[in-house]
Parts: sequence; structure tokens; C-alpha cells
Amino acid sequence: MCRTSGVPDPAETGDEASTDAAFSALLEDSAEDLYESAPCGYLSTMMDGTIAKINNTLLDWLGLEREAVAGRKRFADLLTIGGKLYHETHFAPLLRMQGELRGIALDMRRRDGAPLPVLVSAVIKHGSEGEPLLIRITVFDASDRRSYEKELLRRREEAERARAEADEARRQAEADRARLADALAVLQRSLVPDSLPAVPGLETAVHYHTASPDQLGGDFYDLFPVAGDRWAFFLGDVCGKGPEAASLTSLTRYTLRAAAHHDPDPASALSTLNAVLHERYTGDGNPRYCTCIFGIIEPGGEHGPTTVRLASGGHPPALVLRSDGRAEFLPTPGGLLIGVVPGAPIGTAETVLTPGDTIVLYTDGLTEARTGPGRDDLYGEDALHAFATDHAPAAPDEVITALTGLLESFGEGLDDDTALLALGVPAAPSLPGPATNHLS
Repeated sequence: MCRTSGVPDPAETGDEASTDAAFSALLEDSAEDLYESAPCGYLSTMMDGTIAKINNTLLDWLGLEREAVAGRKRFADLLTIGGKLYHETHFAPLLRMQGELRGIALDMRRRDGAPLPVLVSAVIKHGSEGEPLLIRITVFDASDRRSYEKELLRRREEAERARAEADEARRQAEADRARLADALAVLQRSLVPDSLPAVPGLETAVHYHTASPDQLGGDFYDLFPVAGDRWAFFLGDVCGKGPEAASLTSLTRYTLRAAAHHDPDPASALSTLNAVLHERYTGDGNPRYCTCIFGIIEPGGEHGPTTVRLASGGHPPALVLRSDGRAEFLPTPGGLLIGVVPGAPIGTAETVLTPGDTIVLYTDGLTEARTGPGRDDLYGEDALHAFATDHAPAAPDEVITALTGLLESFGEGLDDDTALLALGVPAAPSLPGPATNHLS
């Protein structure tokens, strides 16, 4: 029997000198050859991402020439579009904050345009005085593992991000909780309407839950009249927490209101917001973004149907409870996060509400609430659809009351801000009344 390396077992040869010679031959590999021909990709970059050194293994995987890469490209240039977005919004910020990252799933782009799934680890090398000098990165080909690990990796990354956000929220809250509690409460109320206006021919209800009384939330919503008898409404979620999130929320709300009065087309309003956020936040190297769904509703009254036109930028789909007992999502595919890239695509959809129909908008705090004995599972859109089907048909205040009870049932599993907004056509003619509001 021989070892897998081809070196004879010493017990079989009985020749200790021959065995030593064989091992010595193996150890004659130079450090350069070990680097260039390693079974994984190696590269080193400057702190701005410019590639300073890259090994033959990674060049061969990507089908690139060294002269076209070293000193000419940045690490992000080797990634797919989705990989670049993840690098800019998650990978690079986390690396700067933590100093190292391990086993991050990304997609690199081969020369022919085909994606190469990889696992990436990175560490920042520091100088003698602690200053960051360069970034060392290892790349492992994950082509054979992606199909069965993709879902596991996604859930693991979500869990790690949720834990990191929760830890940061607790740390900030404990820093000066007593002094800031009252001020934060006042400021939070200024970021969302105290109540919704009465809309002729419609019923409305809203609920806002903040994950922590000591942190400014990042969810937002609004409802206001535009030209004619049309009404604009929106709901969304900004990245981050605290004062920066409050600043972004304020800018988002006022930008959407101004855009809607200038041009009430939903896609146009979100395109304007995308341009404003991208110009405002990307220049300083600290991009900020949000998810948002924006709609125009035109009550039909007694003379016609109520029409709804929606546009979405990376936001969960709206949910419609029909008067016949059905519940259905109103998908807005293709919409990208607002503020990440210029000219981001916007997903659109339209529907008609008949008497007894209700449309519900929500932030991902609802669908990403953690359930199960170990709080390891996400509530998810499938469970939300089943919940809505069990409660359809329902007026807006009934839907919000039911969903509020659902949120309370999650207990500690509800670790993110959650906003809910419902608009519906009365099942029978009735006079407009004040909105039902639930704030927590």
C-alpha cells in the first residue's frame, strides 16, 4: 500500500534513508511555487482595494492575465454585479470595522462573464504602530458546494448580521440611556405621523413597533393627498439605527413628499429618491440606503373601482386581502435597494380594490421575526400568507389588530423595528372616520 502522495510507507520499504530522501524532495518546493500554485487563490490589495499581488491559481480560474490585473484592478472589479453590491454594503464595511472576515460567499466574474462562486477570507495587515497597510485575501472555489450550501450560508449570514445589529443596539443604549430616553422618544414621534388623515371612500390603519425604546427606529410611513382625488402613501426601512438612521429617514420622507407633488407617478418618485440618496451618501465613502414601497391610490367611490399603482425598491411585496376570502401578494419584481447605485431599477405593479378588499404594507421586521424553541427560524412570507388567508376578508383596523397580536406573540423573537400600513375599501358605504392607529 502507498500513501496518497505517492511516497512509499516506511514500514514496507524498510529503507529509512530512502524515505528521508523522498520527504526531502517534497520539501524542496519553493515558497514562491507554493504561493503561485496553491490549491486556492491568493491576492493582496491596498486599503482602497487596488490589487498589488495575485497568484496564478486565481488568475487561471478567472482566465485573466497578471499584467491586466496587478496595479490596474480593484478586488471589487473581479466580482459580479451582485458581488460588488455585497462587497460595498457588507464585506468592505465589516472588514474595516472588524479587521478580518472569514468564509464569505461571493461570486467572482470569469473572463467569459460566467460567475465563479467562491468563499473568501480577508484580514487587514497592520504596521508596527497599528496603522492598516494592506488586505490579504484567500479565495476558495465553491462551485461544487454552492448548490447545497447556498440556503445555509444565507441563513447563517442573516443570523450573524441580526446578532451584530442587536449587540450594537444594546451597546449604544447602555452608553447613556437615562439622559437620551426622553429626547429619543420625542424625536421618534417627529419621524412618523401621529395619525393618518381621513380619506373619503377609504378606511386606514397603521401600527409602528420600535424594537428598543432607547434607539431611534429606521422604519417610516406616510399618507397624504396629491393632485385631484388621489392619495399617495409609502412605507419603508432605512439601514442602520440611531441618529444617522433618523437623518436618513427624515430626508427620505421629505424627498418622497416633494417628489409626489411634482410627479405622482410611483416609479418616478422612487427614482428621484434614489438619485438624492445616492448623491448625498456615496461621495463620502459611507453609502446609505433604504427599502421602500410607494403607491398612489385613487378611491372610486360609488362610481367606479379603487385603483392602486405601486413601485418598490427592494421592499417586501404588498399583501392584498380580498373580500371573497383570498389573500395574495402583489409582487414588484426587479426593484433594487434605494440609494445603492445610480439609475436603480424600480419594480411596479397595479391592482384594483373592490368593496371589502384591503391592501397591507409591512417592513421586514414582521417576516424576519425569529420563531421556534431556539428562535432559529424566520417567520417568513409563506407563514404571513397563511395568516392573512385565515383572516380574510378583514377591514384595515381588523387586519392591523390581528397583526399586532401576532407581533406580540413573537416576544424576544421580534428584534427589529416593524411598521404596518393598511388601506381598504369599506364593505358597505360609510362616512370617513379617523384612522385607527397603534403605536408601541
